[in-house]
Amino acid sequence: MRTFSNKVVAITGAGSGIGRALALQLAAEGSRLALSDVNIDGVSETAAQCQSLGSLARAYKLDVADREAFKDHCSAVIEDFGSVNMLVNNAGVALGADVLDMNWEDFDWLMGVNFWGVANGTKLFLPKLIESGDGHVVNVSSVFGLMAIPSQSAYNAAKFAVRGFTEALRQEMKIERHPVGVTCVHPGGIKTNIARNARGVEAIGDLGKMVEHFDRIALTTPERAASAILKGVRHNKPRVLIGPDARGFDVITRVVGPRYQDINAPLARLGYAIGRKSGLLRSETP
Repeated sequence: MRTFSNKVVAITGAGSGIGRALALQLAAEGSRLALSDVNIDGVSETAAQCQSLGSLARAYKLDVADREAFKDHCSAVIEDFGSVNMLVNNAGVALGADVLDMNWEDFDWLMGVNFWGVANGTKLFLPKLIESGDGHVVNVSSVFGLMAIPSQSAYNAAKFAVRGFTEALRQEMKIERHPVGVTCVHPGGIKTNIARNARGVEAIGDLGKMVEHFDRIALTTPERAASAILKGVRHNKPRVLIGPDARGFDVITRVVGPRYQDINAPLARLGYAIGRKSGLLRSETP
């Protein structure tokens, strides 16, 4: 997909962050936009901003983990726009918890959004993307789909799953010669609301301090991330790494292999100690 002018693009998680930045950049290029988010106020604001740029943009309330709701959403998009050329499965949530401490409800919640949301959107929209004759699927994984870290087992599980699912899909499209490109995106730290909306962190630390810390170490703006994604789509890249942290993690796993786990564990232990001392993490003792 070399141009986005007059293309119909469906974006989940478009109420803020990368989803909103993508919508605005695509609106400026003349795309028609089907924008969804669980937060209808946020996605309605995104749609209004896109409309001010001259784009046809509609806002939809959608919980991507709800497959029946996603089916209805897909039907509504086709009814409203007539076709769809590109799907961006961007919606995502965060959970900070060790395996021993994590409860099933939070685990299911994260997998429902971060993995099943991607699978639901891809499978439901894929026939329409093929019919378009010039389709593209963008699935947003993470730097933690390249490397696993402690306290992020659920997030790692979902983002590694998105990576495997997307890489298999790209090969299937090539084998069948379907006119659909497929790109897996691995952002590093992006200045978005994901840390503010995370579950589990209240149990291990001061949420306000942790969000403030995340904002300081996040190296990339949503706008830069969106630009990198669209450049990757134009060139039909199989993988897009966003930010120097993502590129660094990719190099480490290629060079060191699974031994990175033995290197990372003591560094994580040191990080916990520093976090408790600074107040970011709660002490284990009163």
